[in-house]
Parts: sequence; structure tokens; C-alpha cells
Amino acid sequence: MFTDTFNAIKKYDTIIIHRHERPDGDALGSQMGLKHLINDNFPEKTVFAVGDSPKNFAFMCAEGFDDIPDDAFKGALSVILDCGSPNLVSDKRYALADYRVRVDHHIFGDKFCDTEFIDTSYESCCGIICDLAVKCGLRISAEAATALYTGMVTDSGRFRYDCTSPRTMRLAARLLEENVDFTSVFRELYSDTYENKKLKAQFMLKVKFTEKNVAFIYTDKAELDALGLDIFTVSRGMVNTMADIKGVDIWVNFTECDDGVISELRSSVYNINPIAVKYGGGGHAKASGATLKSKAEAMMMLEDLNNLIGERS
Repeated sequence: MFTDTFNAIKKYDTIIIHRHERPDGDALGSQMGLKHLINDNFPEKTVFAVGDSPKNFAFMCAEGFDDIPDDAFKGALSVILDCGSPNLVSDKRYALADYRVRVDHHIFGDKFCDTEFIDTSYESCCGIICDLAVKCGLRISAEAATALYTGMVTDSGRFRYDCTSPRTMRLAARLLEENVDFTSVFRELYSDTYENKKLKAQFMLKVKFTEKNVAFIYTDKAELDALGLDIFTVSRGMVNTMADIKGVDIWVNFTECDDGVISELRSSVYNINPIAVKYGGGGHAKASGATLKSKAEAMMMLEDLNNLIGERS
């Protein structure tokens, strides 16, 4: 099952681990978890973790990321995790590596690596990495287990989303055998500052609804600048303020920035991924995103989401 991926890891002496830009818990958990797994089981190898620094999940990578020159990729293996598009890879220099492997659980778009293990049945990329470790007989340290468990928790919505399966719970239980301090993990993930609580309340007051009860928030560039916040905090960070509103099955957060309009789409019932793909994005069946050209295009997407209500995917 994991033969090609594991053989590539065993073959190369230098391994560079990537994930998607603006990382979430799963991207960081799989990246840090795999780095610990390789260091623990193959101490003779040189392992780098590269990419942009996170905001909300900084506690997951206290050691920071590696700043490496171009020639570090010569004769190296690049492993790309939790990333469905080459445009989103955290360090585009993966193309300089001698060989490239991708491990992902997003809906498949295009192949861009030499070896690819893509399986959307996993709740998280961390779940795939954990399963690889178990099936390949790797020793799992407490550090690796903590990183992987954290990513599984975030991408499964604390094991609430319907991507959660019996396999998810078996793998999570295996990780907990390694003395994961899950109380600390949950405290880091879900404790919040008073200021952020106020910010979420502010965004709740911005929620509007279409005629078929699609909830949405639109933040223009001037408002974003006035808030003085990064795009991640306002876009992905605020989308789930609309989650769990009774009668709302689809919700979307639009945020204007220099690159266009970032859209974060979510649903508890419908497959919204085809709509994200229509506008150049992607992701999962019930959690996707895209970068749009304008507010007019955002309103077109909103209409498509509105028209989805009543259809079962």
C-alpha cells in the first residue's frame, strides 16, 4: 500500500518535507510528524522542513522551519504533504529535487510528482502518515505522535465530521499509546484570547443569508486593512463562526486582499467541491476554497451555492 512512498524515503539520504502554504493543523502535523518519524527511525538521514511560518498553529512547530539553499535539493527527495495543487506548495523549489513524492487526501486534480499516494477516504493527511508508520513498522515517538494526533483532531473537527471513520479512531488510539498530552493539545487548539472572542462576535454580526439560507460574510479590502489582521485570521479563521447555525447547511467567507477575493466554502450536508473547482479552487467535498477575481465573481459563486440547496451530493 505504501511501498513506493516508503521505498523513496529509505533510498534518499536528504529529504525535504513540504506542505501547502498558509498551513493548517493537518499540514503542519503531517510535516512535523513525518520529520520526527524519519529522524527517529533513520537518524543517519538529513531531514528539512520548509515553508512559510504559520499564525494560529505556531505552537506545533516551535523549532521553526529550515532555510536551505537551492543546492540542498540536488540529489534529494522532496515530499509534499496535504497539498492538492502545485501552485499551493510551500516551497516551489521542490521541482529541483532528484525525486518527488506527494501524499495527500484532497480530491485529485493533476499529478505533479513522480510518486503520488492520494486517498480521500482518510480524514487527514496525518491519518495517512500515521497509517504508513504503523504498516511499515516504524517507531512512533511522543513528538511524532503529538504532531500527527493534532492534525487528525483539526481536520476531523474533533472527530465530529463525517470523514471520521473506525480507522480514524483506531489510528488515533495508536497515537495516544505514545503518551500524547491531549489535554495540552486541546488547550492549545481551542483556548482563545478575549480579543479574538470579541472579533468572532464582530464577524457574527456581519453574517447574511441568501433566500435558501446559505450563510455568508463579505469583508472588503478597506475593512481588512482597518482590522490590521492577516488574511488567514479573517478568511479561514472566521469561516466557522457560521458553523452550527440551525438551518444552515452551506456557509462561505469572502475576504478581499491584494490577490483577489479569498473564498472559504463549508457545508455539513452538500458536496461544495465542484463549485470551488469551477472557480479555480479545490479541497474536500465539504471544505474547499478558491481565490476569485472580484466581488462580482464572489456573488456568482454565492448564487451557485444557493442553487445547490435542495440537491443531495
